[in-house]
Amino acid sequence: MTTETTALTTQVYRVWIKASPEKIWTAITDPEWNARYGYSAPGHYELKPGGSYTSTANQGMKDYAAANGFEVPEVIVDGEVLEVDPPRLLVQTWRLLMDPRTAAEPFSTVRYEIAESPTQPGVCKLTVTHELAGAPLTAEMVAGSDEAGAGGGWAWILSDLKSLVETGTTFAE
Repeated sequence: MTTETTALTTQVYRVWIKASPEKIWTAITDPEWNARYGYSAPGHYELKPGGSYTSTANQGMKDYAAANGFEVPEVIVDGEVLEVDPPRLLVQTWRLLMDPRTAAEPFSTVRYEIAESPTQPGVCKLTVTHELAGAPLTAEMVAGSDEAGAGGGWAWILSDLKSLVETGTTFAE
């Protein structure tokens, strides 16, 4: 996987996945799939321009928060679908609500592009571009910054997505 960051305001992640565009699209947009990889927080899309996006806390997140003396909101990420062209393009706004500091930042924009390889049949390139102008704390979190205590950010999520789509298992399984 390749990663590029430009002053943390534009982050671009690319991963090649041996799967059809349709299978990758489903892994991104279907909560039965997207709840299995990354941070295991199901994402719910209303797949039309102006449609809603929410990601909800899983039980492990709730248990961890309770054990450490803080609360996690039910909806941990929200946004709006801006563009949708299945199975090639999804553009949405995105705001991290788990931390009051990131919740106070403006919405950022995430763009998913799925393209079939012209030279490798059955392989697709998934490019995720996250525009984060005005959201420096969110930028640190999604970059997987150790200073932010963020875990692996987008690199972790996309690597785990690739593992699930290609092998049927995730890092945690």
